[in-house]
Amino acid sequence: MNNAVTKNILVTGGAGYIGSHTCKILAQEGYHPIAFDNLSSGHTWAAKWGPLERGDILDRTALDRVIEKYRPSACLHFAAFAYVGESVTDPGKYYRNNVVGSLTLLEALRDHGVDQFVLSSTCATYGVPDRIPIDETLTQAPINPYGATKLMVERMLADFHIAHQLRSVALRYFNASGADPDCEIGEDHDPETHLVPLVLDAACGDRDAITVFGTDYETTDGTCVRDYIHVTDLAKAHVLALKALERGLTHRAFNLGNGHGYSVREVIASVERVTGFSVPVKFGERRPGDPARLVSDSARAESELQWRPHITNLDEVISTAWEWHKRRAQEKSRR
Repeated sequence: MNNAVTKNILVTGGAGYIGSHTCKILAQEGYHPIAFDNLSSGHTWAAKWGPLERGDILDRTALDRVIEKYRPSACLHFAAFAYVGESVTDPGKYYRNNVVGSLTLLEALRDHGVDQFVLSSTCATYGVPDRIPIDETLTQAPINPYGATKLMVERMLADFHIAHQLRSVALRYFNASGADPDCEIGEDHDPETHLVPLVLDAACGDRDAITVFGTDYETTDGTCVRDYIHVTDLAKAHVLALKALERGLTHRAFNLGNGHGYSVREVIASVERVTGFSVPVKFGERRPGDPARLVSDSARAESELQWRPHITNLDEVISTAWEWHKRRAQEKSRR
């Protein structure tokens, strides 16, 4: 149901992968998304459902300007660096942007009276879990700077709730995947690190091969198992979280996943079924810190947000990514 009065929603990282999909759902639900993005990894073509304001979350002046201009009722925060490996080799970059940038944003929102906030968080805050599936009661013990920075922002939200009555939701999601079913937007990272687009690249010859890191895990086929959640389902969860805040929710965290894990080999097999191409594969050693299995228990989100994923079949998830992959290849070939 659309809002009687259209509400402006500040979406940091709104020109990025998950942020842009969320802007689309926001617009469908009657909100007016304001994408705030420095375009370090986002794209101007992805900001289709509202204005794009170029700026950095570390720039308090830019934040003040945009907040004063649009007077948003809430903020959905996606702007973060999210490469686990890079966070290990360049932790300062992650602490500066993800922690200091988020603090700068929170202080700007506080000073302008914006008291509703949804955080794009991650299952990386749990580290190596001691049980599967992972629910929200599991101890958060991140094993890399990326997860540590997200956990610190979650802690800031708790403290801002106590001190400044900020109402917030942290959404800890698992492996975002797929693309807009209407093929209007999709995943386009440089460099690309997500498994599904990497395997699609290998399938169509844009990459020599996909490297499988580790074949001796204690899983059915020896490769890592992950919970792949479709990006549109993630986007819908952010809007449901926003509506929960509007109804009076104060401070809560939710896991977002399908509750079913797929191995790396299963993802490769799915790509071969969907595309009709063989995928060349190389095998490498395990990467340090890679847990054997990460699978979500999202019962809390289903119970309290009335959220459940709708695109759950792996072949269907990959089909949406494949359609987007082909469209982007055609667009780039015409340039």
